[in-house]
Amino acid sequence: MEQKPKITVVGSINMDLVTITSQVPKTGETLFGDQFYMNPGGKGANQAVAAARLGGRVKLIGCVGNDSFGKDILQHLQEQGVDVSNVEPVTHMTATASIIVANQDNSIIVVPGANNNVTAAFVESKRDIIADSDILILQLEIPLEGVQKAIEIAKENGVKVILNPAPIQNLPSQVIQDVDYITPNEHEYLLLKEESNEETFAEKLIITKGSKGVSIVEEGKEIIIPAYKMNVVDTTGAGDSFNGGLAIALSKGLDLKDACKYGNAVAALSTTKLGAQTGMPTSEEVESFIVNQGRLD
Repeated sequence: MEQKPKITVVGSINMDLVTITSQVPKTGETLFGDQFYMNPGGKGANQAVAAARLGGRVKLIGCVGNDSFGKDILQHLQEQGVDVSNVEPVTHMTATASIIVANQDNSIIVVPGANNNVTAAFVESKRDIIADSDILILQLEIPLEGVQKAIEIAKENGVKVILNPAPIQNLPSQVIQDVDYITPNEHEYLLLKEESNEETFAEKLIITKGSKGVSIVEEGKEIIIPAYKMNVVDTTGAGDSFNGGLAIALSKGLDLKDACKYGNAVAALSTTKLGAQTGMPTSEEVESFIVNQGRLD
């Protein structure tokens, strides 16, 4: 029997409050929306669910509030196959993300809440979990000190690290040096480039460009890996789906180009349904989609 990839995600856990509307209100303007719903979210939780649905043995490290949102999220994550034994309730409120979906795109405001408790000391207490991973996935919706500690532990134990630098912020050069892959979108890439010497990390870059696909660098040359054309319903969580798919593909031994193609397929399927985690495909759905769209060659 094939061994399931061991994926550890250290990151944010939110409750998404989603409003669907035909247009985004201007400052001071009130509009009627079309739909409202709540879904578990947060980049850490999203990427954990994406990897779990694709067949990974996924452990999530993070914090939720000791409130109804936190309890609902933990139950949901367990139902998705994510190991939440290293997610701890704290007295702070569970993080929330207010998402407005309009014109096939979205804008998001995050209130960090319990995510701020994912400190270096908290991550250090989970050292053995990180050390026993095939791949570690990180984002920047938790304190940077927690991210740095997780990278340090991973490097000490030979664990590959994917850093999704969102929301973008100034990163210490040691962080960029120690991770294996950095997955910004186009906006995040421009800000990252302003703050750092790109020559030091160009071949670690995997730039997600939405409908334009993904950009990587091999032997000093940019390679564009095209996106799949889909009837888009909601792009929320597409980037997180890509990162989960990328981690699974790399852990199974695919080279970077094919791993990005696989991630593109996961992201494409995720845009055909409403919501972040609710739209994430299973491994069977992805494999069927790839066969019908053209194999990874």
